[in-house]
Amino acid sequence: MSGLGGLNKSPNGVVIGLVQLQLPNVVTADDLTVQCDRICQMVAKARRNLPAMDLAVFPEYSLHGLSMDTNPEIMCRLDGPEVAAFQKACQDHRIWGCFSIMEYNPHGNPYNSGIIIDDTGELKLYYRKLHPWIPVEPWEPGNLGIPVCEGPNGSTIALIICHDGMFPEMARECAYKGAEIMIRTAGYTAPIRHSWQITNQANAFCNLMYTASVCMCGSDSTFDSMGEGMIVNFDGTPLVMGSDRPDEIITAEVRPDLVREARIHWGVENNIYQFGHRGYVAVKGGAQDCPYTYMQDLVNGCYRLPWEDAVIHKDGTACGFPPPTRTYEERGVRSEGRGKAGKS
Repeated sequence: MSGLGGLNKSPNGVVIGLVQLQLPNVVTADDLTVQCDRICQMVAKARRNLPAMDLAVFPEYSLHGLSMDTNPEIMCRLDGPEVAAFQKACQDHRIWGCFSIMEYNPHGNPYNSGIIIDDTGELKLYYRKLHPWIPVEPWEPGNLGIPVCEGPNGSTIALIICHDGMFPEMARECAYKGAEIMIRTAGYTAPIRHSWQITNQANAFCNLMYTASVCMCGSDSTFDSMGEGMIVNFDGTPLVMGSDRPDEIITAEVRPDLVREARIHWGVENNIYQFGHRGYVAVKGGAQDCPYTYMQDLVNGCYRLPWEDAVIHKDGTACGFPPPTRTYEERGVRSEGRGKAGKS
């Protein structure tokens, strides 16, 4: 059920609007200002579009377009004018918003970052994309983990970005930290359509969690983004699926209280619980070991595929980027808790 796209909001509901924003072409600082203003205008449209809407979600690359330009003049900062404009728009229109920025990084390549702002203009969640779409994207790998925050109507929300959603471990981490709604913003183009749909559904079902996902839309005369706003129920069933029409806002009501109920009461296919309690019918509490070699190797810094030496693409040279010369060094502050309010 989607409450007729959120027209009939229930007391426990959260109405989400996925903005299939027209793909821009941003080259200069002036272009960035114009596009920022346009996004703020779309926040106002979202509020006018549906008075019951709680959260408007804008796609990855909605501010910068798909050029992959790392020019410092068009990079953003958390304390910069673009984020301030988004905060004011959310406050003025009394609506939550999820936004995308390419974030200046003084230590290397920019970060591909996402933020969630509440209806008072307060920054509630700040995330840096963990898995850039290599070899196409030049962004620095994220270093803040996967935070969750308290969202509208007492919900718990996580945000991942585009290619992140192709890794089932990402959605599992969101759910493990308590997320009832996982947002996935993207700039994907049409060749990814099938993968987009099945991963959005699988991420929902495997974790008893709503997924709300949206891409950029339309053409910038070079790339064609696909739109495809999609909200999936926690049983993996799509509640609503968007088209390829730019600037369309796809809406639905989700019920986090039903997620909580399922996670407590489901027996069969309560996968997020059963993953850590293998065979609890036979063994008290289930087996709680880690039988997965790849997890152990990743933690120990020795992740290596059997076909590792044969892999062709190991840097961005195929897409015109020079080979990197520095190794990864984790930066930033990571919280060790599983709390809300944007903590890891």
